[in-house]
Amino acid sequence: MEPIDSATEAELQVLFLGNSLTAGYGLPLDQAYPALLQLWADSLHWPVTMVNAGLSGETTAGGLRRLPWLFRSNVDVLVIALGGNDGLRGLPPDATKDNLRQIIDQARDTFADVSILLAGMQMPPNLGDDYTAAFSALFTDLVEEKDVHFIPFLLEGVGGVDALNQSDGIHPNAEGQRIVADNVWRVLRPILDAHLTDR
Repeated sequence: MEPIDSATEAELQVLFLGNSLTAGYGLPLDQAYPALLQLWADSLHWPVTMVNAGLSGETTAGGLRRLPWLFRSNVDVLVIALGGNDGLRGLPPDATKDNLRQIIDQARDTFADVSILLAGMQMPPNLGDDYTAAFSALFTDLVEEKDVHFIPFLLEGVGGVDALNQSDGIHPNAEGQRIVADNVWRVLRPILDAHLTDR
């Protein structure tokens, strides 16, 4: 086996493709949940690099357009945390589903052994029962269709809780981001463990 030239090449690369929730809107970057997950991985002395590709206002279409640039570096685990802005804009759930499907397919076409973790989102009831149901279902449909790992609701325990959100009622505060990190870590940790075990 050829020697590893740098520590970076030896590390698992985890890419977080997300919107303002991932970017840590309104907070220092080190309080966004990917940065917290980096600390937790470091505490285990795991050779893992968490890459925060969150962008405020990002939609699934925008994330899809960014893939050629983001995929210039290796990705071992892709965390897809997109869709919330699609829903808030009332975009058709089928279009959101198709964009997410293409993101999954491009990741697998580019990185043969990539693990994919899809984070589900939910819409507020003011958008109507039919829309909120269709929006929620698009994530579970994709999990079944594409056999990816799944977080049913990224903001579980945070969404709608005033004390865990900033004044806009949408973006988690520092404490809320810690809960989001825990939601992700419960699913991400065994994925990382499996990758490290296979090395």
